[in-house]
This record gives sequence, structure tokens and C-alpha cells, in this order.
Amino acid sequence: MILPGSASQSLAAALADQLDEPLAVVETEHFADGEFKLRVPAAGGDLAIIVAATTSAEAHLELLQLQDLAREAFDEVVTVLPYMGYARQDKSFRDGEPVSARAVARALSASTDRGLPVNPHEPAIGDFFDVPFDVVDAAPRLAEPLPDLDDPLFLAPDEGAIGLAETVCDAYGDGSTDYFEKTRSYDTGDVTVEPSGTEPAGRTVVLVDDIVATGSTMSAAVGQLHERNVGEVYVTCLHPMFAANARSKLADAGVAGVWGTDTIERPASAVSVAPTLADYF
Repeated sequence: MILPGSASQSLAAALADQLDEPLAVVETEHFADGEFKLRVPAAGGDLAIIVAATTSAEAHLELLQLQDLAREAFDEVVTVLPYMGYARQDKSFRDGEPVSARAVARALSASTDRGLPVNPHEPAIGDFFDVPFDVVDAAPRLAEPLPDLDDPLFLAPDEGAIGLAETVCDAYGDGSTDYFEKTRSYDTGDVTVEPSGTEPAGRTVVLVDDIVATGSTMSAAVGQLHERNVGEVYVTCLHPMFAANARSKLADAGVAGVWGTDTIERPASAVSVAPTLADYF
């Protein structure tokens, strides 16, 4: 049985179709003090697959409740984390700070037999879990919604993410890859970003990232690419957070198209990671 978190209902339904598993209807009861309680009337069986992106504090608490009821009603519990909140806080940067990713991992490990995160920002957070933690790589699916392009340039935001751009390029079957390099002016202190070794003028560019949150860095990169007289610029990402006015920033910067997956369900979620997840069952 597939148990969906409220932020992952479409993905959970798609995975249920892929696996031919029943999809639970999760009931939520809210209380006057702000607390809430979940209920799955038909819970029970051999395997529970919880699908829940933890995009908010409430989503984390939802997931913990789903895990707890599943632990009591099913023989095996697998937790799919399409997007794991706090995964970027994988170390303490100052004295007196927690390692938030570790705190979340310990809590989630308590009532599951296995974790399946989709492209966490820091894959090493798997070391914080007390159960098997199998990273799902859905990056090749980012090539699917792209239109027919002639020798596109797939650009990563930095050198550390070049592997992501290469994966999407390979899946697309055409083009080349590079990453942005930051240069600071000694005179003005201004920072510019440009491809590290590729001349982008006249090329169609596909910006590839794992997460687009505020859109500020991405929209600035788009603007500087247009100053270099590139052709069309597209943006594709695994986790389309698009907080606040991020999507408007990208549009204002002159993006020709924006696509993401359904790890975070947004209007730009043009491709599902369900087929990739299904391969893990």
C-alpha cells in the first residue's frame, strides 16, 4: 500500500500506478490548539511505502505520524523521500549549532526499514541514518521535457555539480557540458559568473541544478548569459522549490522554459520520478 504525504499526492498516485499497489486515502483531523492527527482506515498488510516530501515543518510531522501508524499496521515500512528538508544542513557551522540533517535522519530512522531519498543535496547524509539508505538518481529524467535542441550547452552552477549536467546531457543524447566559474572584480568587488571553458555565444543553454529555491542565483546567471549573446536559455532542476517569487525572477531574466520533477509538486513539475522509484521495488 502507498501512503502519501499531503505534499506528494500526485507522485504517490503515479508510483501506485507503476507498482500496481493500492493508494491509501489519508484522513487528517485538526484540533483547536493547532495540532493534527492522521488516520488511514484501511491500513494493514505486508508492505507500506510512504511517499512524503518534507517541504515544511508540518510535512515532517505528517511523515513521522505516517511512519508510526505504518510500523504498527504493516510488516515492512519503506520511506520514500522525494525531497528531504534540512538535508543541506549536514554540518554545524558555528559553535552551539545542531546538525539538523542528522537530527531529522535519526527521527526518520526510528519507524522505517529503509529510506529512499531522491537526489539529496548532500548524499553523505545517508551516514546519519540507522537503516539502509539508498539514494535514487532521477537526474536522467530531466532530459525528457526538453524540446528538440541543436548541440545545446548543459551548464552546472559550479564544478561540484558538473556530474549532474553530464547525466542530463547523456540522457538527452546531444550537446556538451560545462560549469559556471565565479570571478570577482578587484576594482569593484562585483561577482560575475561565466562558463569555465566554453564560449556560449550563439549556443542554446540548458541550466541544470538539483534545487531552485529563491531563484536569485539562477536568474542572475541567465541575465549574464544573455549579455554574452547566447541563444535561448532553459532551466531544468530536480527539486523545483520556487519559494516566494522565484518563478517570476526566472521569467523576468528571460528564460525560455522551466521544468522540474514532481519531487516537489509545482506547476513546473513536468516529469515524474515514479518510474525511477519503481525500479527500487
